[in-house]
Amino acid sequence: MKKLLLILLVCSNTFGQQKSLKALVGGTLIDGFGATPIQNSVILIEGEKIMKIGTTKTLKVPEGAEIISTEGMSVLPGLWDMHVHTMINGHANYTYWDKTYPPLLEDVIMPASAEQLLMAGVTSARDLGGPLKESLSVRDRINKGEIPGATLYVSGPFIQKKPYPGTEAFRWGINGVEDAKKKIKKLADAGVDCIKLIDQDQMTSAEVQAVVETAHKYNLKVVAHAHRPEEIKVGLREGADCFEHTGLSSAPRYPDDVMNAIKERTAQMNLGPLFWCPTVEGLYNYEYVRDHGEHLDNDSWHRGLPDSVVADIKNSFKHKKSRLPYFQLTPLRKPTLETKIKQLMDAGVVLMIGTDSGIPMKFHSQSTWNELDVWVNEFGIDPMYAIKAATYWPSVWMGVSDKVGTITEGKLADIIAVKGDVLRHVSLLQDVDVIIKNGKRYK
Repeated sequence: MKKLLLILLVCSNTFGQQKSLKALVGGTLIDGFGATPIQNSVILIEGEKIMKIGTTKTLKVPEGAEIISTEGMSVLPGLWDMHVHTMINGHANYTYWDKTYPPLLEDVIMPASAEQLLMAGVTSARDLGGPLKESLSVRDRINKGEIPGATLYVSGPFIQKKPYPGTEAFRWGINGVEDAKKKIKKLADAGVDCIKLIDQDQMTSAEVQAVVETAHKYNLKVVAHAHRPEEIKVGLREGADCFEHTGLSSAPRYPDDVMNAIKERTAQMNLGPLFWCPTVEGLYNYEYVRDHGEHLDNDSWHRGLPDSVVADIKNSFKHKKSRLPYFQLTPLRKPTLETKIKQLMDAGVVLMIGTDSGIPMKFHSQSTWNELDVWVNEFGIDPMYAIKAATYWPSVWMGVSDKVGTITEGKLADIIAVKGDVLRHVSLLQDVDVIIKNGKRYK
């Protein structure tokens, strides 16, 4: 009897193990490292992780594995978006949103944003600027598998000189060196993944230094705004780890002193790459979105939101989309965007895909592929560079490249697939066919 039970147990375990196997078969594999794609690929997934990688000629699919055909598809790592705001979702009136929706952020708005990202093929995202408790709660519930969503790396509140009235819950002001150290320690103790610093040119050098040095003491990287020349120079001088936006309003290009400071930093190999998220698409496509309704009518951004919230967001577009002070200079800024991106690339900066997703008329379900499309099809950036900027480099920046970011044996199975050749038609990413995160298939 004991021998029979042992045999049954072994058979049961083997069967369970086989049923946990998945095989992606037939697609063109773009692994995230930038190497030549592998045609007719086979990727074996066991549980959460990638077990083996080969081709239909070199790797046999085990019996009992769930076969997912990727014939005619591009297969690539799950995308990253390195600049999202899950606490907002496209509403065109910040002041109204900040007064109305805080009670719904933790259980409705932020989970909906995270799920919309995931269903767009974004398996990881850096969530910059949000209320601390809610940000950590949503991140942790996703990590525990309690709710679906992109894996979030959160900063908690913005750190700035003085918060705007009514935003104190997610913007923390800095008043002196000791206050800076105290607030960064509070964020570190709470368990944030990075620090979001803005308006650093309005702080004293000692305050900025205290923010960056305290963050680094707790192994937290600092993400800094780059809207103004002095903001960039201060951030570089004090050792910020990544810069956001193209900035400089309608100025046609970065001035020479800023570029010299950037080049001085990129020349220091011992410090590693200088990273930057230009977040250009929201500006570049603003006039088109304003004048054409299809983008706003796409119901993908409704996912997870109550009808009342959807209606409220829609209603905010009626007049605001053409009257927002936020966008009045945008037509003048648009021609400067490509120049600034090319300046950064020429200076050796490593660009990463970040979108500012959640700002007025920019939705988590669309923003990432929109950004990739502008980089490749409007600015002429190599599509492999763009994909690497949305997969490999973000994982390096977050310090998790040993776990995710590329399709590599032993790493977590964060994988997407889309019909067609994304290296020829990157806009195909607007409709991802297969989404696997941590080995679980969501689409």
